Amino acid sequence: MKGRGALLALSLVMLVAAKPPMRYQPDPSSVIAAEIAFNRLAQQKGQWTAFRETAADDAVMFVPQRVVAKDWLKKQADPPASVSWSPSIVYVSCDGLLAASTGNWKRPDGSVGYFTTLWRRDKKGRWQWILDHGDRLAIERDAPEFLTGKVATCKRGARPEGPPPAKGEAPPVPQDDSLIWSADVATDGSRRVTVRMWNGTGYDVVIDDKVGAPS
Repeated sequence: MKGRGALLALSLVMLVAAKPPMRYQPDPSSVIAAEIAFNRLAQQKGQWTAFRETAADDAVMFVPQRVVAKDWLKKQADPPASVSWSPSIVYVSCDGLLAASTGNWKRPDGSVGYFTTLWRRDKKGRWQWILDHGDRLAIERDAPEFLTGKVATCKRGARPEGPPPAKGEAPPVPQDDSLIWSADVATDGSRRVTVRMWNGTGYDVVIDDKVGAPS
C-alpha cells in the first residue's frame, strides 16, 4: 500500500567501504525507478494487476495474516482507481541484490498512509518485490525535500557451499548479509516489519514498522 506521486530530486548517500565481488552495482536510483514504474503500471493497468506483474513467486503480503502474494492476488479484481505512492528513502545491500523502500501512499478517497516494500533482483537482474505492507495514517508523514538512497557497508559473506567451480567458470558470489529483514505476525493480526543495514561494525535498524491488530 502506498502514496505520494511527485518525483523529487535524488540524493545518494553512499556508505560502501570496499568494492564487493558482485554482478550488479548497489544503485538506489534503480530501485526508485522500479517504484516509479510500479506506481505508473498501477495507474495504467490496475492496482492488483501491477502487484501481480511485479511480484516474485515467493513474495508475501499481509491480509492481515501472512499470505503468498500471488495466490491472494489472483483472486483480486482491480478497484476502479488505484492507490498512488512514491518512495521517500531506499536502502540497498552491498551486493546490489536486495533493497528496501519506504514512503507515502494515498487512496482516491483521500486517505493516506505509509508503505514498505522489499525488493530482490531476479536472475535477469530485474527488481521484483518480495514483501509489501503498510498501514493507514491519520496524517501523512512529512515528505523529504530529496529522495534519499543509502547503500550498506560491505560485509563478508558465508563461504559458498558445494564443489569449487570448474576451470573457466566464475566463482559463486558469497551470500551478502549487509541488508537483512524480518516480518513477524501475531495471532491477533498485528505485525512488525524490520530492516537492518550493516554499518561496518554492526547493524543499524533503518525501518521498524509496527502495525496494530485490525479493529
